[in-house]
Amino acid sequence: MGLFGRPTLNQNVETLWWVRDILENGPEWFAAQGKPEHPGVRSWSVSGRVREPGVKQAPAGVTVRELIEDYCGGMADGHTFKAYLPGGASGGILPASMGDIPLDFGGELAKQGAFVGSHAIVVFSDKDSAKDATLNLLKFFKHESCGQCTPCREGAGKLVDLLQKESPLDEAAIRDLEAVMRDASICGLGQAAPNPVNHLLIHFREDI
Repeated sequence: MGLFGRPTLNQNVETLWWVRDILENGPEWFAAQGKPEHPGVRSWSVSGRVREPGVKQAPAGVTVRELIEDYCGGMADGHTFKAYLPGGASGGILPASMGDIPLDFGGELAKQGAFVGSHAIVVFSDKDSAKDATLNLLKFFKHESCGQCTPCREGAGKLVDLLQKESPLDEAAIRDLEAVMRDASICGLGQAAPNPVNHLLIHFREDI
């Protein structure tokens, strides 16, 4: 039983959650809770090497460093901030040196080939390997591929195989496969699956 007494599929619980408050208080009230040029407030799911993981309500445009320090009680004991996923499995993986980029759609984050996606932030420390994290993400994409299109179905598995090989990595093959998946996959899963690999090769050479 849902809208108008009919079965209802709600694809965005967070949007529905804010409807009443926005209608009662006005759009200006909601927009004012964000950062400059980033209107509104968001729910951020923060996990990984932080002292207090969980779903945090914070302004749009917040940075991962602010989420860690102001909302999650800092890094877990014995861990130093090294990298983070700004938007779930397909949002890419960025180094701590980019921890002050505003987290929101478009902007500087998009220029780095990353996005906030589902607002699921995963924080890594100096005890984590970016290559291992990337490999784990690609195994997820391999499992989640519906199998309808060849670039995603075969490409995700092939990227896993290429990353599991002993050094040196065949970066030419990885880059070629990455381009094919982005250009020819039917949906966003296959198109975005190479994002962590791209960032691994750019930002985490020491982990390869």
